[in-house]
Amino acid sequence: MGAPELDVAAVRAMFPALGLSVHGRPLAYLDSASTTQKPKVVLDALVRGYETACANVHRGVHALSVAATEGYEGARANVARFLGGSPDEVVFTRGTTEAINLVAESYGRAHVRAGDRVLVSGLEHHSNLVPWFRLCQAVGAHLDVLPIDEAGALELERLDARLTPRTRVVAVSHVSNALGTVAPVAEIAARARAAGAVTVVDGAQAAPHLPLDVRKLGCDFYAFSGHKAYAPTGVGALWGRAELLDAMPPWQGGGEMIASVAFDAITYADPPHRFEAGTPDIFGAMALGAALEWLSGLDRAAVARHEAALLAHAEGLLDALPGVRRVGRAPERAAVLSFVVEGLHPHDVGTILDLEGVAVRTGHHCAEPAMTRLGLEGGTVRASFAPYNTFEEVERMVQGVLRAQEVLTR
Repeated sequence: MGAPELDVAAVRAMFPALGLSVHGRPLAYLDSASTTQKPKVVLDALVRGYETACANVHRGVHALSVAATEGYEGARANVARFLGGSPDEVVFTRGTTEAINLVAESYGRAHVRAGDRVLVSGLEHHSNLVPWFRLCQAVGAHLDVLPIDEAGALELERLDARLTPRTRVVAVSHVSNALGTVAPVAEIAARARAAGAVTVVDGAQAAPHLPLDVRKLGCDFYAFSGHKAYAPTGVGALWGRAELLDAMPPWQGGGEMIASVAFDAITYADPPHRFEAGTPDIFGAMALGAALEWLSGLDRAAVARHEAALLAHAEGLLDALPGVRRVGRAPERAAVLSFVVEGLHPHDVGTILDLEGVAVRTGHHCAEPAMTRLGLEGGTVRASFAPYNTFEEVERMVQGVLRAQEVLTR
């Protein structure tokens, strides 16, 4: 008896937005790498928090404040379970970008000195490049790059040469948002640790697609964004090894992150609260917890098979079209498909697809160095898949590409 298939119709029924029409056509949403749609259970969690527990956390003894605190800390426990860590290692942030900036400005400022080196990969989203560039520029360190090949795979044979006694940080995306390349994080982290460096992982694209266990990965920091994992925008999390967080200075100052304050001395709170200055996105965090519970409640193996089948179907159909070239052919990839259409700008193709009711992403996808490396100054058209997508939607996208070729090459 074969493995169970994903009930896509049942999954789709959980997402109110998938019933929308765009330009008079049913919405085919193929832009989940940018942000996922939200299941009703997540929307309900967000509204329920505001309706029944609208108070600040950790600061009150009244019933609403207690309820808010319990919901918020319960969400932290959900994130920890999802990542395979402990709640005291989970810092709530606005998303991956803020989480990586936190590491760069706290751990990085404390440990990276003039002449040291930070290693990033050639696949990085700007969020895992710009903070390290700024840090190196500020302290006089060097930014090294682990290059990618023509297929969009990391050139791992060059890793040991890039790891020097002065390398302090290795920053890598678990899954490339532009090409779908899956990085061998466990191998990279092990080799980085042997060289005396810590590993910071951008998990924004991995969280919705891959089973995660930060202990097995062996990384030191792992960041992800809620909005790419079926939660609201503006909330995410950073996981860090307890011993590293304990030794890190705070990044932002204000309420919540202190134990005591006087005019001549300040004592900071223990992690994770040390890194959560000000009132957090309490109900966004609760909704993030609900999203991760929802995602974990799916048959993740069936989801992975469905997303892989969608990707393979799209690849086969696009490969049969004249003038269309797929970009990114690394051996291991997640549910992201980038392509270019000969003679057409990606933005123009995306506009025609939108008129057909198909939502895709176009441009350099905040991964401009990777696009430059592959000779794609205008970027690509990117389709990205989720459990709620169907084969019919993939076929509509391909028909839309044919329509773009017809309309734009007259």
